[in-house]
Amino acid sequence: MLIDVLIFSSIYHPLTYIYKLGSWLSCRISPTSSCVKVFNKSSNNALKGENIVVTSQHIASEVGAQILKNGGNAIDAAVAVGYVLAVTDPCCGNLGGGGFMTIRFANGEETFINFRETAPLKSTADMYLNAEGNIVKNLSTRGYLAVGVPGTVKGLNYVLDKYGTMTKEQVISPAIKLAREGYTLQQGDVNIFQAGKNRLEEAETAKIFLDNGKVRQVGDVLKQPELAATLQQLISEDDAFYQGDIAQKIVAASEANGGILSEDDFATYEVDEYEPVTCDYRGYRVITSPPPGGGTTLCQMLNILSGYDLQKFGKRTPKSLHYILSSMLWAFSDRNSYLGDPDFVDNPVDRLLSDKYAESIRQQIPANQAIPPEKVYDSEFQSEGTNTTHYSIIDSEGLAVAVTYTINSYFGAGVVAPGTGFLLNNEMDDFTAKVGVGNQFGLKQGSTNIIEPGKRPLSSMSPTIVTKDDEVFLVTGTPGGSTIPTTVLQVITNVVDFNMGIENAVKAPRIHYQGFPNIVFTEPYALNSETFIALWEKGYKIVPLPFWGAAESIYIKPKTEQKIGVQDSRKPSGKAISSENNSNQKSK
Repeated sequence: MLIDVLIFSSIYHPLTYIYKLGSWLSCRISPTSSCVKVFNKSSNNALKGENIVVTSQHIASEVGAQILKNGGNAIDAAVAVGYVLAVTDPCCGNLGGGGFMTIRFANGEETFINFRETAPLKSTADMYLNAEGNIVKNLSTRGYLAVGVPGTVKGLNYVLDKYGTMTKEQVISPAIKLAREGYTLQQGDVNIFQAGKNRLEEAETAKIFLDNGKVRQVGDVLKQPELAATLQQLISEDDAFYQGDIAQKIVAASEANGGILSEDDFATYEVDEYEPVTCDYRGYRVITSPPPGGGTTLCQMLNILSGYDLQKFGKRTPKSLHYILSSMLWAFSDRNSYLGDPDFVDNPVDRLLSDKYAESIRQQIPANQAIPPEKVYDSEFQSEGTNTTHYSIIDSEGLAVAVTYTINSYFGAGVVAPGTGFLLNNEMDDFTAKVGVGNQFGLKQGSTNIIEPGKRPLSSMSPTIVTKDDEVFLVTGTPGGSTIPTTVLQVITNVVDFNMGIENAVKAPRIHYQGFPNIVFTEPYALNSETFIALWEKGYKIVPLPFWGAAESIYIKPKTEQKIGVQDSRKPSGKAISSENNSNQKSK
């Protein structure tokens, strides 16, 4: 080791061997993909077309494209995809969760749909603490006490009724057919079931997703007759989910298993619609999710970085990465301190996104030294589930839709109410169970996100649409918990600052930094040895992890208006598809 240090003139050089080993191991333990698939330069996950659907599940993409081919608009396709993913991507797609939808209409108008889950009316701030005031392990992540009031069904139906052109029967029927007749499992599906097997062992859940207690195999056909019946009820009964038989089944199961869900929770659940949060970045307009979503964090990072010439500093250089990492630290600190459900919290979004505030932050960022997180954070940090799903759609008229929805962890709370056929979320873990104590993914949050009846937990989900000269330029988003805003940030900066094509911008290895824990996480081999050493010398601690996210994106070339869809190879079961011929068209 001493010889190594002397040869390379850095005490940190021996760590490069550990980083490379960790990267090698991370490539092999990723449940969804490998380094070869993600970084393969000869692979082509892009296509061209007038109508484009990009999702992390190929069957859902095909259904969305067929809806467009049958005359539906992007809203109709988005709703159909949402229901199909509940069948074909049960780890993450859902009826029992919630999410966000960012929409830009062909006439240039914008809106945001919030169908995030809410805390049950019987919730209390200390419901996950023991008599000594400490968090009880697994109480907010497993079982019925972890379940928030689902919003997906009301959200999808709301947007269909208001902005769609098709009937519920037209958009839900493909999901019913898939649930009833089944679909054939591929290796990507089996990998996900294997990764989440410990959440599939509850009796009602195992009955659906396991085969005599074992993970199903490639080629098996997964049929879900109870889910098919539930989906049929959504067509035949006006409000079966929130004021009928489905709600009653969920409440009964909750009451029998220590939960606190009530019929009033379902009957009073409402979808919110309001303006998205927006920001300008180097002449581009970014349209994304307001609180409780992660768009404010995304825009704050962009505002900070707008004062630096990243292109001049260079792609993945120590200098550009230092400022990117600093912007991440500050934005997550402010998320932790100030943001929450707007019905309960006065979010200072205008101040956080002001040019004056961004400049004041830049003045506090040293040129060559990492900022100690404790100098930025008022309190520590809480995280959220990473096993969300995102999809992007644009139709021939220019109507663009970005959707991110979730049941939080892989397979949510791991419970299925008898007779319903779908998994329920564990979204209550996204609240601050105890101020300053992290949840399952390490984020620690302040009092703005404490549990209150009817409140929506803070989220990082950031379905995003970017425009240039008042035309859609990019539709993107990703799953990944707290890595969502930083992933979307890197897709945008890869294209805007580093002139990367959209496929390479999505494929490029990612970094993430939130301050607590005080570690810069990278995907495998994201940094070369020189950059790795330089960042350590600035005070950053760096650890490789398996791949995260799936930035399913659509890019529209300026002037030519050519649309290109890109499916993120981190989720190999996904697909980008155009409705023109309902099959992949490879981009030349």
